[in-house]
Amino acid sequence: MLHIGYKIIELRKNKNWSQEDLAKEIASSRIMIGKYERDENAPSMEVIVKLAKAFNVSIDYMLGEGLNASYDKEMIHRLEEMESLPRDEKIKIFDYMDMVVRDNKARQAYATR
Repeated sequence: MLHIGYKIIELRKNKNWSQEDLAKEIASSRIMIGKYERDENAPSMEVIVKLAKAFNVSIDYMLGEGLNASYDKEMIHRLEEMESLPRDEKIKIFDYMDMVVRDNKARQAYATR
């Protein structure tokens, strides 16, 4: 559970929630949320599950470990839906994704010059 505090801060701010808002969402206290965010106290597995549900992310994502640790639930859902597509449709999606990634890398390369 390395730096779960940072992950909580990031997810909380993405939702525009205060520590108090998050505390209410998971039936905790603002003081405990602050301790989790500062890595002064590690949340229990029960609290991690509540946090994952509140933020609509996987437990892997919260912990930063596992196969799906870098994906939120929306990304996982989309990947699962793609799995059932015919091969030619997948190739079209992959080609488009490759183009977007390539263009983004080019923009980043030119921006650093």
